[in-house]
Amino acid sequence: MMRRVKKGKISSKTEKMIALQSAKAEDVEFSAMEADHDDVEALRRSEAADERQLKKILDETSKDVD
Repeated sequence: MMRRVKKGKISSKTEKMIALQSAKAEDVEFSAMEADHDDVEALRRSEAADERQLKKILDETSKDVD
């Protein structure tokens, strides 16, 4: 369940991690047998974006620990 966030409010790292993890748990139907080239490309780009976002959040977290 997504929490309501006020417009203009800066999210904490914990809130960002919760939002990222909940977004990864979405039920999306994907059939490899029915996928065309555009579907496969969209999936690849989505996975790459998730990796970049997670890396950014983890880098920010490690800077705060130092």
